[in-house]
Amino acid sequence: MTAPRFGFFFWPYEPALVERMVRLGEQGGWDLVGIADTPGNAMDVWVALAQAATLSTRVRLASCVTNLATRDPAITAGAAASLDRLSSGRFALGVGAGHSGVVNVGRRPSPPSELREGLARIRTLLDGDGAAPGRHVPVYAAASGPGALRTAGAAADGAFVNHGLGADETARARALLAEGAAQAGRAIAAFDTWFIACLDVSERRETALGQLGNILGFVAAYVLGPAPAERGVPAELVPAVAELRRQYTTRRREMDPDLVRRLGLFDYLRRRLAVAGTPDDCVEQARAALEAGATNLMFTVSLAADPIRTVELFGRHVLPALSATAVDSGRPQE
Repeated sequence: MTAPRFGFFFWPYEPALVERMVRLGEQGGWDLVGIADTPGNAMDVWVALAQAATLSTRVRLASCVTNLATRDPAITAGAAASLDRLSSGRFALGVGAGHSGVVNVGRRPSPPSELREGLARIRTLLDGDGAAPGRHVPVYAAASGPGALRTAGAAADGAFVNHGLGADETARARALLAEGAAQAGRAIAAFDTWFIACLDVSERRETALGQLGNILGFVAAYVLGPAPAERGVPAELVPAVAELRRQYTTRRREMDPDLVRRLGLFDYLRRRLAVAGTPDDCVEQARAALEAGATNLMFTVSLAADPIRTVELFGRHVLPALSATAVDSGRPQE
């Protein structure tokens, strides 16, 4: 039996928002606060994380996530070690192949082989970096597709899994993580897995769902990948997913919240990738995700109708209802 943990991550639009969100995480009972690396949409991730470290003393912090295409692994390792020291050992380095953080500067995402090599190099650098003496800075890999999931299991300390919240999806993700670990001769027992979901909470269900298409489109465009059938998308929805990938943008000001509805994808993506609605709705949906195997939940909130209100309401009404929920997953404790 394990107690679930809950976190959220956001785009650091401005210093005032960073301060508000970090204080909500610190005081509202959240376990982890992450900050995204999304140039062209928000502040620099390391500047925002440094601000977050000085504003908090309890909650864990994470880059959620940076990438290896726009920064050399040695630069990232140095920044991570410095941030960990600044936060007194509360930092986790999240690294992924790259989505908006890569696309927005005209680069390509890292293929699994490059991601694995970069993760290994960062691990070596962190373990030998004098900026964090005696401290093992954990490295998490963001993963949605089979290659990235195997890479995470093989080379990281944990994973931010963006594959879906259903029982089939969580089981598939865990199997791929375990496969990667086995191939690398690693034990999976201590591997720390967080499942990512879109979050939007409001007193009115219509408000929470009104802008949900933005984040669903943003996430689905890379979660479902160039081969959506291989990632469990029903055959009748595959053409619509392909069209979504063709049309969707990673730049916030150009996003179309109605696109996923016009393509007939809204209900499917909402069930697979989101927790959204009133606080009572979110209690029910989060419990279902936990029971399906998503034992730790990490929410993306930046494209919610009101990100601050979303975090406030979830922390005030949903976390207390979920805090007593023990998850008997039949898997090793995380």
